[in-house]
Amino acid sequence: MANREKLFSEFQVPTTQEWLDKIEVDLKGADFQKRLVWRTNEGFNLQPFYRREDLTNLKTPDSLPGEFPYVRGNNKDSNEWYVRQNIAVSEAKEANAKALDILNKGIDSLGFRIPKELVTKETVETLLNGICCEIIDLNFRTCPCKALELAQLVDAYFTAKDYDKEKLSFTVGFDPIEMMLLKGKDVTPILTDAPKIVELLKDYPKVHVTTVHTETLTNAGAYIVQELGYALAWGNEYLQQLVDAGIDTDLAARQMKFYMGVSENYFMEIAKFRAARLLWAQIVKQYEPRDDNSAKMTINATTSTYNQTLFDSYVNLLRSQTEAMSAALGGVHSMVVTPFDAPYEQATEFSERIARNQQLLIKEESHFDRIVDPSAGSYYIEHLTDALAQEAWKIFLKIEDEGGFLEAVKKGIVQDDINVTNQKRHDDAAKRKEFLLGTNQFPNFTEKSEGKRTQCVPVCCADNTTVKEAPFKTLQTTRLAADFEDLRIHTEETRIPTAFMLTIGNLAMRQARAQFSCNFLACAGYQVIDNLGFKTVEEGIDAALEAKADIVVICSSDDEYGEYAVPAFKYLNGRAMFVVAGAPACMEDLKAAGIENFIHVKCNVLETLKEYNQKLGI
Repeated sequence: MANREKLFSEFQVPTTQEWLDKIEVDLKGADFQKRLVWRTNEGFNLQPFYRREDLTNLKTPDSLPGEFPYVRGNNKDSNEWYVRQNIAVSEAKEANAKALDILNKGIDSLGFRIPKELVTKETVETLLNGICCEIIDLNFRTCPCKALELAQLVDAYFTAKDYDKEKLSFTVGFDPIEMMLLKGKDVTPILTDAPKIVELLKDYPKVHVTTVHTETLTNAGAYIVQELGYALAWGNEYLQQLVDAGIDTDLAARQMKFYMGVSENYFMEIAKFRAARLLWAQIVKQYEPRDDNSAKMTINATTSTYNQTLFDSYVNLLRSQTEAMSAALGGVHSMVVTPFDAPYEQATEFSERIARNQQLLIKEESHFDRIVDPSAGSYYIEHLTDALAQEAWKIFLKIEDEGGFLEAVKKGIVQDDINVTNQKRHDDAAKRKEFLLGTNQFPNFTEKSEGKRTQCVPVCCADNTTVKEAPFKTLQTTRLAADFEDLRIHTEETRIPTAFMLTIGNLAMRQARAQFSCNFLACAGYQVIDNLGFKTVEEGIDAALEAKADIVVICSSDDEYGEYAVPAFKYLNGRAMFVVAGAPACMEDLKAAGIENFIHVKCNVLETLKEYNQKLGI
């Protein structure tokens, strides 16, 4: 140890300015701000490196686990979380059998989604038959209009079974505002049920009633800072209503639970959960609770469906695995990993098993449950935590200025904000500014949909109010990949064209552009034929026609297009669509010769492929 310390003491610690000077040299005159500083969607900049002095003015590194404001987690001695699986109840006996089965396969938290017509004493008794309710976490949810009745039935069941209320951990979820966001329904008449349910279950110290489902925002495309800011405003709306109704502050705060989504932004999602606890603790503190523990934020995390894909669906496993890791390291109370096949079918036994094992893997093999807040002290994550907290707080204050979250939803402010983001993300995906591996980037060339179609999941068991009849605006929840998937399925069902790569000239450029073009066109499900190269354009065109190509893509260098493109176009003579791979300086000259199709990195991939389908009569 002494020798090691002596060794390190021989190295001089470079200053921040020395690092910047070195970077400037390596950039060779390029703009530091443009090349290395990342402007996030969340509204703040991220530097390429961070040092200890960047934390000088931050308070988060001074916090301790299990202590106010809980930025480092609610627990002091572990990072344990509940491994949860949800069950959609269509028949109580079948749901009970499934629950008993998965409890033997690593699950210690059950979620029952009960249709309103099944909210009966018999349903509750059947669902919980054979389950030792004192050793697992239970979660019940139904249509908000039946939540009070469900709470009464659950309470009656636990009382009849003489369970120790101190040991029971369960949730009877009540979140009417989510229905306003998803269906535009007017739920204000049933908001008065919240204090009744809270009061009914007040003797259960580990119960949760009022729930905030910002996973809905994540699955509608919300950026991380939007979900965080609106979560605070949403939770504060319910907390204020409960306190105004005469509910004790500590009881009202303790019974709240946040259902948050997890997106693919690994480090920022870790920071989001840390910032969420920090800010929520500060909000609850303003209500002057008697016990600081009432300010603890209970979070259930659910991996996103927004970025899941129908094609190349096993890539969804990679997405949800990193999301699960973010949630675990962020210190959540419980977690649901969405099965990889959720976009196109009811989850199978296989996909549900994999989803469970994704959590068990990071617990049993990677020991994510052993270390409390392992990201603490990371200059980068501490900075992210602070930056997210500041930006989210701005959103919270803006909503408060509008009269609170409920009023903002009535005005459509929240819906408009999220829908604008959703549309921007779809536009970015169309232009490949946002990548979806296997969908708009590096698609599987030979994959077919094999009957897979987007799975529509009902958002509520309540009566179906159409958008036209709804008094309030709603969220648009189309998955990011849906536009490309619809195009690819349409191509597959109509006619699959063949695109032939006429590779000629500079070896490196023709190969690079052929690969780019194959990926580009395969996004619509086109059959692509790559080639090693041709000596003349006539040879290439003849080979393309022999292959019955619908599209011929000339792939060469910018300098050589002036030599090859026009002769190839004329020799083809309209017998197939002609495309130039790239945006050469001679583009205007090529257009003057009649060439009108070019594909390059600045193209809107989705719109270009739709245009090609139209030209091909697909």
